[in-house]
Amino acid sequence: MKIIGFETLLANAGLRNYLFIRLRTDTGLTGIGEATLEWQERTVQTVAHEWVQGRVVGRDPFDVEAMIGGMIRDQYQGGSTVMTAISGVEIALWDIIGKATGQPVYRLLGGRCHDRIPAYANGWYGGARTPADYAERARAAVARGYRALKFDPFGTAWKVLAAEELDAVIEVVAAVRQAVGEAIGLMIEFHGRLGAGAAIPVLRKLEPFHPVWCEEPVAPECLDLLAEVKRSTACPIAAGERLYTQADFYRLTALRAVDVVQMDLAHCGGILAGKKIAAMAAPQDILLAPHCSIGPVALAACLHFDVSTPNFLIQEAFAEFDVPWRNAMVAGWNPIHNGAFVLGESPGLGLELDDSVIAEHPYVPKAFPSLWDGDWQTNFTQDR
Repeated sequence: MKIIGFETLLANAGLRNYLFIRLRTDTGLTGIGEATLEWQERTVQTVAHEWVQGRVVGRDPFDVEAMIGGMIRDQYQGGSTVMTAISGVEIALWDIIGKATGQPVYRLLGGRCHDRIPAYANGWYGGARTPADYAERARAAVARGYRALKFDPFGTAWKVLAAEELDAVIEVVAAVRQAVGEAIGLMIEFHGRLGAGAAIPVLRKLEPFHPVWCEEPVAPECLDLLAEVKRSTACPIAAGERLYTQADFYRLTALRAVDVVQMDLAHCGGILAGKKIAAMAAPQDILLAPHCSIGPVALAACLHFDVSTPNFLIQEAFAEFDVPWRNAMVAGWNPIHNGAFVLGESPGLGLELDDSVIAEHPYVPKAFPSLWDGDWQTNFTQDR
């Protein structure tokens, strides 16, 4: 079997533009992947055709290690753009392999380790400004069945947090905790906003609310600072969505700088790279919660990883707070049910693109807001 076709499809989904990759083989099988990267979708698309395509067409789709490993070696300069293009292809290769063998991808990754895939809601707080707004939206998310919620209460903070800003953060977190009760998990998102000197006292103020984790309290590349912060708080720490290489994740896990690794399979090299990161994390008693704030194909890749990975914890869920046409782009595929994901038995990833729906939603420039723009919360979800 050889790959003979390489195609990209770009579609707007409100907050983001989703970039899908479709590979076609000489047997007629196709595989789909996703290479969405905020603000850089067209750049990734260009790299995919100018550089990745020539290293994929003519190859056997089963040669994942050689093909993907060779591209990661040869791309030389590194970074999120080229790694996202490579990751999108890797996901599509697994879709082909699953279809060729008649198996869902997770069975090719070690089989089922988990009977259910718990989800935590993200995107639910779009438009929230006051503690009461956050509380109202939190109750609505819990009413959908979610047992955990993630949110960023930090406004536009950068490096330092004034006393009045800290008071506002605590008011929001307290309002959400009171609204949903102690049984609902809370993940507090920092988006790498603070310096270590500011993050540590904030984390200590958050400890009484018993967060499941506090995410990216400092800049994502500052792994030594992240380890220092982790040692200074009782709050579990999560990070990893903005790391892109196995070397990055080796350092992260070797430092025990986190309690939860959040690699993004659409950026870190794909599904097999995710399994290698999970293997690095396991001896350190570190859990996995893959980041996935983008589209449905990337989500499908995560679900196959999740169910087949022993140290998986919980999966991010944006789908119910996305645009109404999200599921239509993948022929109605909708795996979220009452706050948890259900993974079917279809071969490959288990979903297909609907080209006609994708064509109805063309690319929109600058769809994703700056997280340091005063209006970013308003523009954070489908309400935009």
